[in-house]
Amino acid sequence: MGAIERSGYRFEPEFSVIEQNGAIHVYQEGEFLEEIKFTFSGKYPLENKIEELVDEYCLKRGL
Repeated sequence: MGAIERSGYRFEPEFSVIEQNGAIHVYQEGEFLEEIKFTFSGKYPLENKIEELVDEYCLKRGL
């Protein structure tokens, strides 16, 4: 899965299959703002789970 762009923000997911965790790095205009951490099971995190985390982030911040 590649980066997600919404309302001038860029969300770049990365994950570790071995550790079964990941993070979505949040950028605005190229500047790193924060990291959204998550866990998953299986070979890869589900794309819709990542989309949900991005949606929640945007909703909480009114984006």
